[in-house]
Amino acid sequence: MSQTAVNVNFKLDPVVKKNMESACHDMGITMTAAFTIFAKTVGRERRIPFAVTADPFYSNENINYLEEIRNDIDNGKAHFSEHELLEDDE
Repeated sequence: MSQTAVNVNFKLDPVVKKNMESACHDMGITMTAAFTIFAKTVGRERRIPFAVTADPFYSNENINYLEEIRNDIDNGKAHFSEHELLEDDE
């Protein structure tokens, strides 16, 4: 490591920070150590060292499907009916 360290500042949700502090404590490391491990791995491997995925709900395919349904509703092409999913307690 170089002789001079630099400060890096960013914002975290308070709950996220608290959960990370707790997890780091349980592992016996500081948050600084955890972020340093992350930064070194990214720099060395040139990738995020874990899977980063998007919620499939927001995929283009699903958004298009939902827009088609909305268009069907708006144009009166969608038909809705009630059905029994749960037994009545009566």
